[in-house]
Amino acid sequence: MFNEERDYNKFRWEDLGDIKEGRPNLGLKVPVLAYRLLQYTLRDVMITELGVDKANDIIIKAGKLAGAQFCENLLNRELDFNKFLSQLQQVLKEQDIGILRIEKADMENMKFTLTVVEDLDCSGLPPTNEVVCQYDEGFIAGIMESYTGEPFYAKEIDCWASGDRVCRFDVRHQKETK
Repeated sequence: MFNEERDYNKFRWEDLGDIKEGRPNLGLKVPVLAYRLLQYTLRDVMITELGVDKANDIIIKAGKLAGAQFCENLLNRELDFNKFLSQLQQVLKEQDIGILRIEKADMENMKFTLTVVEDLDCSGLPPTNEVVCQYDEGFIAGIMESYTGEPFYAKEIDCWASGDRVCRFDVRHQKETK
C-alpha cells in the first residue's frame, strides 16, 4: 500500500482499518495536539525538501482526496443541497473538525463563502500574517466535488493565523476560479 511507486492516488476509506478494533481502550478520537504535530512536521519537512509552493500543493491535494472520501463515507450525497450542508455542519462538529457556517450562498453560480470556527488546523495559533489552512482548502473542495460531481475550488481568505478568529473560505465551481 505505501511501498509501491505509482502515479495515481490509491487511498480508499477502508485503508483506515478497523479503528474500533485496533483501539478498544483509546477509541476513535485523537487530540488536536497529535493531529497538528503530524501535519506540521510533515509540512515542515516537505517545505524543506520541496519548497513552499510544492508543499502547499501536496497538502491541498491530500485534503481534496480526504474530503472526497469523507463525503462518500460519512455524508448522504442524495440529500438536496440545503439538507446536505446541514448534515455536513453536524458531522464536522461531531468529528471535532470545526464549526461550519455558511455566510453567503449563490446557488445559481455555485459560489459560497464558508467559515470554520475552532478549526482543527489553526485555531489558537499565534498571528503570523498568513493563511495556513491549505489542507482545509482541499478538504472543502473535495467534499463539494464528491457531492456535486463537478470540480470545485476553495481558497482561504481569512485565517486565525492571519489575525482573524475564524477561517473564511471562498468556495466556487472550478469554472469560476477567477
